[in-house]
Amino acid sequence: MKFSNRIYRGSLLIVAPIILMIALMINSCGESILEPEIFSETAPINLFNSLEGVESVLYGAYALTAENSGNFAADQLTSDETMTDVGFVTAGAIANWALNFQDFVLDGVGSSLYDGLWNFPYRAIRNANILLENIDEANISDSNREIIRAEAKFIRAISYYKLYIRFGPVPLRTGTGQELELPRAQEAEYLSFLESEFIEAMNGLPTSGNEKAYGRAHREAAMAYLTKFYLNTKQWQKSADIAQELINTNKFSLYPDYFELFQPRNEVNDEFIWARVMKEDLGREASLSIMNYAWPTSFKLHPRTGLRFCNGCRNFATMLRFRDDFWNSFEEGDERTSLILEEYINTNDELIDLRPPNDNPRPFKYWPDDDYVIGPGYGNDVPDIRYADILLSRAEALNEINGPNQESIDLINQVRNRAGLMDITLAGFGSAVLLREHILKERGWEFWWEGKRREDLIRHGEFIKRAQERGLPAQEHHVRHPIPQFALDANPNLEQNPGY
Repeated sequence: MKFSNRIYRGSLLIVAPIILMIALMINSCGESILEPEIFSETAPINLFNSLEGVESVLYGAYALTAENSGNFAADQLTSDETMTDVGFVTAGAIANWALNFQDFVLDGVGSSLYDGLWNFPYRAIRNANILLENIDEANISDSNREIIRAEAKFIRAISYYKLYIRFGPVPLRTGTGQELELPRAQEAEYLSFLESEFIEAMNGLPTSGNEKAYGRAHREAAMAYLTKFYLNTKQWQKSADIAQELINTNKFSLYPDYFELFQPRNEVNDEFIWARVMKEDLGREASLSIMNYAWPTSFKLHPRTGLRFCNGCRNFATMLRFRDDFWNSFEEGDERTSLILEEYINTNDELIDLRPPNDNPRPFKYWPDDDYVIGPGYGNDVPDIRYADILLSRAEALNEINGPNQESIDLINQVRNRAGLMDITLAGFGSAVLLREHILKERGWEFWWEGKRREDLIRHGEFIKRAQERGLPAQEHHVRHPIPQFALDANPNLEQNPGY
């Protein structure tokens, strides 16, 4: 079922169909949860005459920020990860386009993924702008009005942040009355807008646990994004400060077991500060299909955990794999390898070893539910920001400000202890460079296949260097994706990123 939202521009009425995939449901524990679901046609004229109508636009924006239609969530994670030193993809239809990314053949044309990388955020921004322009006249209470206003700003901020991480500054469309053909914003203007948008959202949102439903924005989610925004733009003191403010809320903690953290049964937890909500779905309209790419050929059983190929599971021709160098980089006993498939029993009851030297271990971070039967779209929520990220972000920012310091060491050790590893010591790092290098390693071990590695390597100045060391034709301008050709064709005032 579909929804038509209308963008009002003077007397012009533009109808743009979108899928609304978010509904409020009650889970078995009695908590309200924002779940991906499909809505029926809603009369546009009534949208702002009731809370239900306003929230239908809001939920459509949330659905778009989840970027979970079809295989897109899996594809987006894969494109980011396979451009790095972590993993790569072979065979199947996915590899046909993924090779453009992992081989640094970037042109803005050769992959349909460019469409989603650009359009999902801009469609979410469209919904946010509709809300912000009409919320004052909506027939809802003042308290609901202010919360939804803050939620719209949050959605708009994280959407523009995603666009920035992917493409750099893009046109800032903040209302439906603007010219259709806008130029790119200047870097300083863009960063100033993002900062103010996150702060305004943060100040208007309810605190975590007081939002109407799991999956709706809260103050701490905005703080977490602000921490990462400051980190990735190298505003070290601001990143350290907002991270500490978030830590001081005492609302979040490390989940005690890394392996269990990512199981669907545990996805509502105190470590996921903000997650992309997914739902098991045969049609893959609001789900995560990444395990379809991760199963090795003829998988039957994983002897270490007892995981079996379930009734609803699918095994696509595409194969996601870890690079041997990354697998070998883990310290002995690191429990973060517990979700990496290192061997399996196939349908012929043969034990297949995937460990080096064949670049073959598989990312199994997003396991299916124990009773999964739907296939081929899984319901694992994807964490955008975890508490571990905040701890390591503050540790990194403090090192950039002061060099090696005991607080950074202590923050890193919190994450290492959960992984079952021994503490590092301040005496082991004689310079900011040495601790910076370790933090980058720690982030790789902690956040593999969560869509963090590309931005981490770029921030550390290692993205292009490491790609070149792998023999790839990576150039400095590849730290940003090319603006998609369809966007350039539609907007003559939009300039391509330098180098393309």
